Amino acid sequence: MSWLIDFWHMIWPHLGRGLLVTLKLSGGALLIGFLLGLPTALIRVYGSPWAKRLATLYVDVFRGTPLLVQLFFIYYGLADPHLTTLAESIGLPPSLLVLPPMTAAYAALGLNSGAYQAEYFRGAIQAVSGGQMMAARALGMSRWQAIRHIVLPQALRIAIPPWSNEAAYLVKYTSVVYIIAVPDLFGEARRIMSVHYNQMIMLPFVGFIYLLMVLFITWVMGKVEAALRIPGLEMEEQERF
Repeated sequence: MSWLIDFWHMIWPHLGRGLLVTLKLSGGALLIGFLLGLPTALIRVYGSPWAKRLATLYVDVFRGTPLLVQLFFIYYGLADPHLTTLAESIGLPPSLLVLPPMTAAYAALGLNSGAYQAEYFRGAIQAVSGGQMMAARALGMSRWQAIRHIVLPQALRIAIPPWSNEAAYLVKYTSVVYIIAVPDLFGEARRIMSVHYNQMIMLPFVGFIYLLMVLFITWVMGKVEAALRIPGLEMEEQERF
């Protein structure tokens, strides 16, 4: 048993650095997804027909294709010589499309998360009774004022349960970025396994760390959901069914 403890002390500095990268990636991607997802959801509910079509196209593309394909396209596809030559021909620096691994990882994870978050927020916005919008307009509020002060405060609270799932999922989704040489938790674990050939030891270690992160996020978001729960909503749902 002592050899296992010694081995853990030896690898933890490497795994700790990878863990920090994983947390930065998941947190950054969640924020990017929020900044993309909420406006996309508002456009899909309240936007003009052409804006709705563009928002729907974004959501369908990023929800309908694998995250790994999106990551490869952003990291390898945009760096294609034909695209860099095209960028240079219109006066843009060729290096503009050649993204560093971390930047490509943020972009792929953030765009993917934004598409899913857009659907969570859209469902929450549509769950707010349409009569509240009508009442707000009858009181003299503009459409944007009604959305900002009446609809969004309720919708954001309704969206917490599915949004918390996205926060937990992103921690696990980041494990794909090791393929483009991002030194995240799984990337560091792969490097250690390539040196020590100890897959049967490393994989349970790494899996346990991911499990702890997901359980902690689930616990925190459960507390947030309980604190921000809309009074009376549970009773309305029970009466509905």
